[in-house]
This record gives sequence, C-alpha cells and structure tokens, in this order.
Amino acid sequence: MQNVDAGIEAAEVVIVGSGFGGLAAAKQLSKSGVGYVLISSTPEHLFQPLLYQVATGVLPATDIAPPIAQVLRRHKGADVRLGKVVGVDADAAVLTYDTAEGQKQIRYGSLIAATGANQSYFGRDDFAEKTFSLKTIDDATRLRAQIERVFAEAAGADKTTRERLLSFVVVGAGPTGVEVAGQLKELAKRHYHQEISVTLVEGAGAVLPPFGGTLSEYARESLSGSGVEVLLDTFVTDIDEGKVTVKSKDGVERGIAAETVVWSAGVAAGGFAALLAEATGCETDRAGRLLINQDCTVGGRADIYAIGDMTSLNGYPGQSPTAMQEGRHVADIIRRKKQPGTPFVYWDKGSMAVISRFSAVTKVNDKIKFTGLIAWATWLAVHLFYLVGFRNRFIAVMSWLVAFIGTGRPGFAEVEKTAAEAITEERRAA
Repeated sequence: MQNVDAGIEAAEVVIVGSGFGGLAAAKQLSKSGVGYVLISSTPEHLFQPLLYQVATGVLPATDIAPPIAQVLRRHKGADVRLGKVVGVDADAAVLTYDTAEGQKQIRYGSLIAATGANQSYFGRDDFAEKTFSLKTIDDATRLRAQIERVFAEAAGADKTTRERLLSFVVVGAGPTGVEVAGQLKELAKRHYHQEISVTLVEGAGAVLPPFGGTLSEYARESLSGSGVEVLLDTFVTDIDEGKVTVKSKDGVERGIAAETVVWSAGVAAGGFAALLAEATGCETDRAGRLLINQDCTVGGRADIYAIGDMTSLNGYPGQSPTAMQEGRHVADIIRRKKQPGTPFVYWDKGSMAVISRFSAVTKVNDKIKFTGLIAWATWLAVHLFYLVGFRNRFIAVMSWLVAFIGTGRPGFAEVEKTAAEAITEERRAA
C-alpha cells in the first residue's frame, strides 16, 4: 500500500466483497505474497448457507459470521477495510468508497468484484416489507425474533388465535426454502411441541428444481410426510397482513393464512454490479448480473474481474463453490500462475440440501446420488469443513448435537430484545 497524489492511495489488488469468492481470492493471492486491500460493507465473513439455522435457533449468529480480519490474520499482505464502494472510474483505475471517517479513494492495479447478490421480488418490491428474507445476519436474527414471538404468544392463546399465529408460508423451493420449511416443522414438533401450518410455494414444477428427478421427488415426499403443504407450479400474486394469495398454472387463485412469510425466491445483483456495468460497458442479464468474459474479466477491461453471484457465466450455478473456484482462478491470473485470458472452467463437485433432521439429498453427478441419513451426514461434514476456525467448528458440532440429537435450540440463547421489540412495533404501526 502506498500514498499517491491528491490523497489517493494505491494498491496492487483491491477486492470488493467478503463472501466465499472474495476470501478465496484473498487467500490465493497471499500464497504469492501479493498485497491487497479488501473492502467490505460488513466487518464479518458470512457463512450464508447456514443462515436458516440461525433463524430457527440451531446455531448462534456468531458461529457463522467470524470477523474478516480474524479469518485473514495469518495471510500475508491482507489489509481489510470497512466501507461501501460508491464509484468506479475504470479509465483511471480508481475506486471511491464511503467509510465512517468519510469518503476515500484508492487506485488499483487489479480489481476483483465479489459482492454477491440480493433478494429479488420479481418487480413486487413491496413484498420486501411484508416478508422475511435470508441474505444477511440481520435477516436471520429478525426472522428468529419473529419465530420466538409467534410461539410465545401462541402458548397462551385460544385455538383460533394460535392457528393464526402459527401459520407460515415459505416462497421458493430451492435449498433455502426447503431447509427453512423443514426446520420450522422440526422446531414446532421437537422444541415447542406445537402444531403449525407450513406451506411451501414454488413456481416450478418440482422441489429443488436443479436436482431434478428422483431427488426432487424424494424432497417433496419427505416434506409432505413431515406435514408441509407443497404447492408446485404456483405463484404468489399478493401478500396482505395474515394472508398470501397464490395462483396455480391453471389460473385458480386461493388465499393461504400466513402470519409469517419467508421469501427465498429469486436473486438480483446488488448496486455494485450496476456501478461496474456502467463504468465498463459490461452487459447484464434480467437479474442485473454481469455477463462476464470467459476469463472472468468485465467488459473490455483486462484489469477488472467479477466473480460469484453478481455474475453470469456459462450457466454455472450461483453457489459458493462456483464463487470460490472463480476467486482462485482470477487470483492465479493476477499472481501469474495462469496466463491472462485463461478461461475459467467450473469443476462441479456436486450439490446437496437438507430437508429435515436425518433427511437430505446429495447429488455428486448424474450417476452418484443418495438420500436420507447418509446424505444428511455428508451435508453436515461438508459444511463443518468449510466453517472458518476451530472454535466455530467445535461450537457448531455441540449445537448440532443439542438441536438434532436432543431437543434444544442453542441459537435462541442469543436474545435480541430490540429485534423482537422492533417487530412488535412494526405490527402495531401496521
């Protein structure tokens, strides 16, 4: 890092974003001692696949969100900054970012954009105020506070009020939606000992559409067997207080009781993707994702790379393995372990999703697939491996034992009275 004219700093590499892709690139650069500045809008690295476990009390939030500085403390050349990028001058190779101390600028030799994606509401942005999403720690703790509230109020309520309070609708039957729906049923049965209604709504014709075939059918049957109502080929047309209106593909509309609506359908690239598109002339898809080049460069710029969920390339899945592999690929080009222009090739190591306790699906390839307890144990092992730090892994194992073998929910020990009070105030205002 060095200071240059007009108060603009300079760095060999600037990474924007602290998700799986950004950290993978950072760690790879450190192998060759390449210095970099990592700018993140949050101080922690979020292990997003486990957000639903925070929301349903399986894990405390601290277990899946270690400080970025701690994650990179043993990696040479790491310089972590807290800030939000608000401007890109591609010709001058200068980023402008806001910090608590004011606006700053930094000139880069290479830029790696890895800011991920936000929730998409398919043109109904008003749904954001009426539903709970699962993209950030705040999202997860807010949903957890809502879950605690409805179960607490239902405990002493009459039958009609209890049924109203304990009605849940989950929109989107991808991995997050399936995991949330399954865990809500587990939570109600084994921890709160209450009957609840959970409806899973999916616009496609299958649960876990990317898995397909027997795995999707297994997931649907497993959810239905646990008491989840699964509605396929069905779209949400409106959301009002206490009710979700859906329409099936044959045009039939119906209303579903819903005190709590969890939205996990669709993603859209965030604001930084739009900044880069404007600065570089890069085209985007309908979700705002950058249509990057085969080597992960952006537009006609050889010094700007974009990776992960904010991009679209060859139909590769928007999942953490893709982002990590892209991060290592661009870092290898920057540190000259690969030649500039080398196309990125994704190595598909398989996919997996948890349905409920002791039930999951795992797809290694078209020939190797398994379900049930073996798939569930595999899911736990893989996610434990990728959790950052020994302490996080140890506590996660203890929490999983308490939640899955026992009936406790260690995550509920993290009391957010302010979050619960905020939700109550929102309801009163409504």
